[in-house]
Order: sequence, then structure tokens, then C-alpha cells
Amino acid sequence: MNWQKLMSTHLPRAKAQAPATSSEIEAAESALGVPLPASLRSLLVQSNGILDEHESHLVWPAKTIAERNLSFRHNGEFSALYMPFDCLLFFGDAGNGDQFAFPIQGGDIRRPDIFIWDHETDSRSWFAGRLESFFEAVKMSEGS
Repeated sequence: MNWQKLMSTHLPRAKAQAPATSSEIEAAESALGVPLPASLRSLLVQSNGILDEHESHLVWPAKTIAERNLSFRHNGEFSALYMPFDCLLFFGDAGNGDQFAFPIQGGDIRRPDIFIWDHETDSRSWFAGRLESFFEAVKMSEGS
């Protein structure tokens, strides 16, 4: 998959970052205790993060994926406010506090679907059927 071509088709002002190394991806997987979906791994190998036109990370770098997920899962204040996050693998944000995530089932990511977590309501809604359609869904949600 040529992720930069797909991204530029739907979000031409988005910016790809330098590729992630295998060790960066493996470190993230090790820290999280779950393998990243093949599509996300493939994207990170080509671009270790995607910035939208407002400099928000639509896709976080591998290290940030690990850090943010661990932070969300172990934040005592969050556990009092929100449903548990251990069933989600966050990988980016919408620039407004909402986060994009793959669902984790039984300690693995078995579905290609992407959900968006609304930080104000704690709702988790379907956003895209797979990472390949994610950029088009972002474009549609922005009204571009």
C-alpha cells in the first residue's frame, strides 16, 4: 500500500513524517503488549506519523502511540471519568481532543474497523471500516 499516495488523494495538505524504524515499532508493540495491526505497521514504516494541515497528528508516531495508550490506561483521574481504555488501541487524534482507535478484543486486534472516542461524552463510535478508508473518512468529517 502506498500510504502517502492514498493520503494525498484525500488530504493533500497533510504531511507525512520520516519512516519509523523496525525497532521503534517493536518497542511500541512490546510496551503495549499487543501487536499493531498490519495496516498501521505498514503506514508507520512509510511515515512515522501524519500531520494534518493544522499540525495535529492524525496518526501518531510509534513512540507516541505507546506513550498515549499507556497514559490513558493508567491515569487514575481518567478511570473515574471514563469507561476503561484497555479495549482500544489509540493511534491518532482529530485535533479537538477526540481520538482514533482500533478495537482490542481478547488481547488482540481482530477487526480492521476504526472508532473515534469522543472525549466529552466518552462515546466510542464507528468511524471507518479500515485504515485504507480512514483518510477519506477524515476528509468527509471535515466537510472538505
